Amino acid sequence: MKNTKKTIAISNLHPFEGHPYKVIDNEQMEALTESIMQNGIVSPVIVRPLENTDGEYEVISGHRRLYAARKAGLTEVPALIYAIDRDAAAILLVDSNLHRERILPSEKAFAYKLKAEALNHRGWRSDLTSDQVGPKLTAEEISDSDSATQVKRYIRLTNLIPEILQYVDDERISFTPAVELSYLNEQEQYDLLEQIELNDCTPSLSQACRFKKMSQEQGLTPEVIAAVMSEEKANQREMFKVPMERIRKFIPNANAKQTEDFVLKACEHYRKYLLRQRERDR
Repeated sequence: MKNTKKTIAISNLHPFEGHPYKVIDNEQMEALTESIMQNGIVSPVIVRPLENTDGEYEVISGHRRLYAARKAGLTEVPALIYAIDRDAAAILLVDSNLHRERILPSEKAFAYKLKAEALNHRGWRSDLTSDQVGPKLTAEEISDSDSATQVKRYIRLTNLIPEILQYVDDERISFTPAVELSYLNEQEQYDLLEQIELNDCTPSLSQACRFKKMSQEQGLTPEVIAAVMSEEKANQREMFKVPMERIRKFIPNANAKQTEDFVLKACEHYRKYLLRQRERDR
């Protein structure tokens, strides 16, 4: 695929419409901004010319770099220009980001959906599954780490309402229960969300499966959802919760298990510190 390298004014660069990756102004963004201020942009952003425009471009890869460049006060950035259509750009956008070290379930879900739709538009694989989850992607068309079945399960997450999908991103609802909940209609999901927020608890896999079955057979009422959610789970126990955002700044790339281990080790370290202090004060 041929490309042209060129320096382009930031004002002429536009985000890829509907791109699935979040650009968050956090500590990592601050570090990236500082790096750009000191060294400039090392890796050019990847763009494509926008149809029916004069010198306007759509960003395919590099949305975070572009955001940081604006924060750093830059007015232009180096870019690689690919003369490709939107579907080809969508496929390139997804493939260039799927192997990032940290990618949220919602990002992966909408990325796979975007790629599936692009492949379908191009007529590469247009056969859809019975529940219209998405195309049957071949091994070459999906991430190395995800099977075709897993891809379709990720795409199911795009049927979740934003609030419940955020619970998945925050690791408060696991992936498999989330897939089951994606079969609930919008009103049922909002009724479930009300119970989640009211009781500060999330459905187990067993409960999610029951919700899916009842939704498909006779529909879910708020009363039924409340009754199921009030059941004591087999592994229910007293929990101490801390918002992930308060911990993320100390371990930005850790998963849920690594975060738990970090907090426990920090508590143990602090306990030993307090014991040493007490010994000194005696």
